Amino acid sequence: MRIDAGFEAAISAALGTLADAIVADNRSDALDAIEHLKGNNGGRVELVVADVDSKIKPTNLPQISGARNAVDVVDAPTGILANLVNVVIVDDIAAARALYAAQPTAAKLVVITKEGDVLTESVIRGGSGQKPSKVELVAERDSAESSLAQVNTTIDRLRAELNSARALETSAKEQTARALAELKKNDAELASHAEKLGRLRVQVEDLDAERARLERVADTAREGIAVAQQGVEQAVSLHEEFSKRERPNLDTSARVDLALALDNSRQKELDVKVELGSATDRLRVESERATALRSQIGDALDAIERSKAAAQLQARQLASAQSVLELLPVAITAIEKSGQVAKLALHDLESKRRNQNEELVRLRGETSTVQNRLSALTQTVHDIELSNHEKRLNLANLVSKANEDLALDQQVLVNEYGPDQLIPDPENPETPKPFVKSEQQKRLHEAERLLERLGRVNPLALEEFAALEQRHKFLTEQLADLTKTRADLMEIIKELDSKMQSIFEEAFEDTKRAFEQVFPVLFPGGTGSIYLTDHDNMLTTGLEVNVKPAGKRIERLSLLSGGERSLAALALLVAIFKARPSPFYVLDEVEAALDDANLGRLLDIFLDLKKSSQLVIITHQKRTMEIADALYGVSMRQDGISAVVSQRLEVSED
Repeated sequence: MRIDAGFEAAISAALGTLADAIVADNRSDALDAIEHLKGNNGGRVELVVADVDSKIKPTNLPQISGARNAVDVVDAPTGILANLVNVVIVDDIAAARALYAAQPTAAKLVVITKEGDVLTESVIRGGSGQKPSKVELVAERDSAESSLAQVNTTIDRLRAELNSARALETSAKEQTARALAELKKNDAELASHAEKLGRLRVQVEDLDAERARLERVADTAREGIAVAQQGVEQAVSLHEEFSKRERPNLDTSARVDLALALDNSRQKELDVKVELGSATDRLRVESERATALRSQIGDALDAIERSKAAAQLQARQLASAQSVLELLPVAITAIEKSGQVAKLALHDLESKRRNQNEELVRLRGETSTVQNRLSALTQTVHDIELSNHEKRLNLANLVSKANEDLALDQQVLVNEYGPDQLIPDPENPETPKPFVKSEQQKRLHEAERLLERLGRVNPLALEEFAALEQRHKFLTEQLADLTKTRADLMEIIKELDSKMQSIFEEAFEDTKRAFEQVFPVLFPGGTGSIYLTDHDNMLTTGLEVNVKPAGKRIERLSLLSGGERSLAALALLVAIFKARPSPFYVLDEVEAALDDANLGRLLDIFLDLKKSSQLVIITHQKRTMEIADALYGVSMRQDGISAVVSQRLEVSED
């Protein structure tokens, strides 16, 4: 199809719904196409038969400039031209008015302007073409999506920076905590070392006393051993002497007593030797401990020596301070004497200064009086000179103005208009009167007041009016645009409200069905339902929950026990989950108020939800933990820092 240039908008408006139609070569092809669409469920379409046997007879138009038949500007198949027989294209609305005035029957025709306005007998469609096109709207939508993507990227970046900053903050807090713990540990170790040093000092003193006692015991034992050895040697020598002698016939009755006495002596000797060995071992061990403690005492003595050196330094400083203190009374006495002499001299100087100040004040007062009188005289002379200068300047200005405005010389002005000349009387112009300055000044002020009331002439008034008129036109257009935009927005809001109502109604119906399925699981034998309080107003309606456990007549939910209320709330929550599933759910202590039987029913619900979503449950119930795939907890370590622990559970295969 070919269209003459400049008539695209008019032909598009004339064709209307045929703009998206498909052209078929003949009627048979069109019918075949319809059957094909019906057989393949291809939707609906509008077909234009190209070879229609129709006589194209355009309407006879009067001789009007800017009006022509649509079939004259279109070169298309007969089927399309048949739809344009009664269509007339005009240049604008004025040409349409002229057509209607010249031919009254033109109202039966379809009149199209070049801008796309459509004028029929009962419908007139047209207006401004400033509404944005779909392409512009799509471009604006793409731009908004791009801006949104950039904003989301910025948000993600800022969120990452925030997480990094929080991680740094957490690390800094942990380092601070570790440093504080280390500091406390060092303080504890320092206190422990100090306490240990005190204990060591006490142990050293005790060991010194024990060593002294053991040395005394060892000396006593050595003396006893020496005496015992002497006794043994004497006994051996006596035994040898006795063995050399001939054995007399002695009474053997005392032999047993002597043997017993000998055994007792040997036993005492053995006991003394054992005690001596034990004392020697103890002395060795205590000597080693004393050696170790002496090394520690040596360090302590070094510290004591350093303390003594510091004390000696302080003693020397104290001695120096005492020597200075001894010399201080002499210096203070000399200073007091010098101070008294200086005070006397200062008193004399102060009295002289006061006398001089009094004389200076008197002279300054006299000088100020003279200066004030001189200043007053100078100001008076200056004022007189300034007044004379202003008068001369005013006179020169008046003479110059009279010469410029009136072309009168000064002498002529004085002779004709001087104060000695008579002036006309406004009340009686025929009788002149003498010049009175006060009256003429009053007349001048009145004339100036009237002139001021007239105001100044604004030469830019026309330009300002044009600017204001242009501004008014612009604001009027803006107001119209805003009104139209508001109407469009209200239409969009209406559509959104309708869409939200339908979505909410669908979601509510799905939730209601899911609630009726979930409730019997949590309340065996019971019934429950939900309904809307105001079904006519979906956007403001409330939600009522009706719960009837088995064997109870409950009118209000407040009459239920804590566990039953928790189960009722969980039933509604799970119904929402099932109606509109989510990838994961977070539940916090939802089974805290439930007993074992109700907990088992709730766990069955959780197992059902696990099939389609991930559950994150915060709980202290052991049975709830048993159905979990992984456990996460927080534990405090020995250093006082919390740590997250995790454990993945193996899934048992039945």
